[in-house]
Amino acid sequence: MLKKLQHNPIIVLLLFVLIMLGFTIHYLPVSIMEARNFITAREMLTDGNWLLTTMNGEARYQKPPLPTWFSAIFALIFGITKLTALRFPAIIFIALTGIFAYLLSKQLTKNKLHSSINALIVVTSFYVIGITIEAPWDIFTHGFMLMGIYFLFHFFQAQKTSYKHVIIAGIMLGGSILCKGPVSFYALLLPFLIAYGITYKYKDITKKIPALVLFLIIGLTIGGWWYLYVRLIDPATFTKVAERETSNWGSYNVRPFYYYWSFFTQSGIWTIPAFIGLLYPYLKSRVSNLKAYRFSFYWTIFAVILLSIIPEKKSRYLMPVLIPLAINTGFYMEYLFRRFKELKDKRETIPVYFNFGLIALIGLAFPFVAYFFLGSNISNHWFSYILTSIIVFTLGIGIVIQLKKKNFPNVFFFTVLFFASLFLTGLPLANALKGSNYNPVSNLKAEADAEQLPVYWLGYISPEVIWQFGDKIPSLKTEDGSFQLPNTEAFGLLTQKLSPEDEAFLSSHYNIEFQTFYDLNLADETSKKHNSRLTNDYYILRKK
Repeated sequence: MLKKLQHNPIIVLLLFVLIMLGFTIHYLPVSIMEARNFITAREMLTDGNWLLTTMNGEARYQKPPLPTWFSAIFALIFGITKLTALRFPAIIFIALTGIFAYLLSKQLTKNKLHSSINALIVVTSFYVIGITIEAPWDIFTHGFMLMGIYFLFHFFQAQKTSYKHVIIAGIMLGGSILCKGPVSFYALLLPFLIAYGITYKYKDITKKIPALVLFLIIGLTIGGWWYLYVRLIDPATFTKVAERETSNWGSYNVRPFYYYWSFFTQSGIWTIPAFIGLLYPYLKSRVSNLKAYRFSFYWTIFAVILLSIIPEKKSRYLMPVLIPLAINTGFYMEYLFRRFKELKDKRETIPVYFNFGLIALIGLAFPFVAYFFLGSNISNHWFSYILTSIIVFTLGIGIVIQLKKKNFPNVFFFTVLFFASLFLTGLPLANALKGSNYNPVSNLKAEADAEQLPVYWLGYISPEVIWQFGDKIPSLKTEDGSFQLPNTEAFGLLTQKLSPEDEAFLSSHYNIEFQTFYDLNLADETSKKHNSRLTNDYYILRKK
């Protein structure tokens, strides 16, 4: 693996991500943010709303359309119900993030192996993958920005002004803005510029100012045209959405300044190495390239500081920090590649044995823990369970053996394979987590169509339910709260709970027949993880 990675790093990285995620990613349930994206993509295809984007028939301008266009194009080719196809653009962007982390690292370190280590840490960091499910826009906006940063780095490093690099960087900046506005400009590019200025200085920058102005013009033009178009065509709705989104920054999910200071835990299996990589006084005399390490350290720290300034905070907003953090962690990993065999000081060896020993222990314990945790639900998933158990158990033994031999490169690669195998073979076990209460709404549309029943919602309906239903579900009430009853003899109604007032009103016009209870929760009803937001009663109402 080491030789293949060094000789064909980009191809290996691409194949690694595609194999890790491409075959089993559809086993993960659709999140609320994904559902919003997929519904919008579906309505692009069914209603032609490619520019004035909609969700369930209503304006959806909270997010720019570029990631949704990607999903819609893949849905057009492979089918709107193919979850892997809808998630495939995000998988490609995870791979691109790894590839450009490699390319940028290569510019920094001039070392292929070191750059490959950094890239593998990026694509196996917990939230880099988790964000594609939790908030799919983020991997696109930060992926585009990382590509732009790579070309900007070339531009700053070159003695002569390179308009080729600045034009490409501008296009990438535009792509980033067209995915999630200026988020990545603030969270990834701005700390990069600060870190670059401190570490490498901006030599002869006055000569390059016209090119930088061109960079901004290209980026703002490509990234801003959609906002301008919507502002001109639908100004009232656009203004309303913009005011609500802006007010959220200072009033929604407000957390203290120090909320993000456990950010390194978001890297998952790299948590302890990431923390040690941030111990600048310890590592500065051990890294192979102090200047590049100092740059990645400043980039990481300033990204966290800038995010901490914003009152609205969520864990997933830390995802861009994981990119410079992975590069920074790579310096510690590269040091262990070179020196672990020689290390005698227990203060240096114990953290390594603890971190990777813990991962090995998880692999060794997996067959037993999974068996008892899944219980009788395992009966239909024996193949996935046995295959995953054999692989992670074997890798766990391998990590222990390599630790004993002090062969750190093999420990690192076994850990990377351990992480990948959990996705490749372990994700199908997600189906075994479905409780007996799980009752999807995916067949309701076909059943309602067979009875020629239009289906409405009342009270609240989640985006996940609308996505799984497969079509728009209109509300039974208008925005002012008055009923808008359909001109049909009967209709279906999804609702979380009929209020006494609504039930009294509807009963005066219809016979209300309870049909079933839909529950999209994987967790059992007794679990704290069970979310009432994902449940609905279904009624059929027939005119009296």
